[in-house]
Amino acid sequence: MNSNDQLNTQAPIEEEPRDLIEGIDEDGNNVLLEVVRYFFYNGEEYVVLGDAHESDCDCECEHCEGCADEDEDAVNLYIMKVVETEEDGEEMETFEPVEDEALLEKLIDVVQADFEADEAFDDE
Repeated sequence: MNSNDQLNTQAPIEEEPRDLIEGIDEDGNNVLLEVVRYFFYNGEEYVVLGDAHESDCDCECEHCEGCADEDEDAVNLYIMKVVETEEDGEEMETFEPVEDEALLEKLIDVVQADFEADEAFDDE
């Protein structure tokens, strides 16, 4: 290799696999949700779930998850309590709705602060 040769040090960008779960809504319909993030509040673990969108789009923009024309703010988010269970000797996670409205409001505040902190970090 001489000084005129270029060394390509860029590795291909690999997408992280999406953490998708299938659930049933209050009307009995199957829904596909994506785990957005886990977080702890007062020693309890919670999860933020969002509507999963199938990727039908061929564009390669950074915003696209198959819905380039959708408004980014239109994603529904759900906060659920993570409950560790064991079935047939295997540890599993189940997600339960937060029934306490006051607690849910506090959790929403925590998640919003987390997202705002992420945005501020990304802007730097």
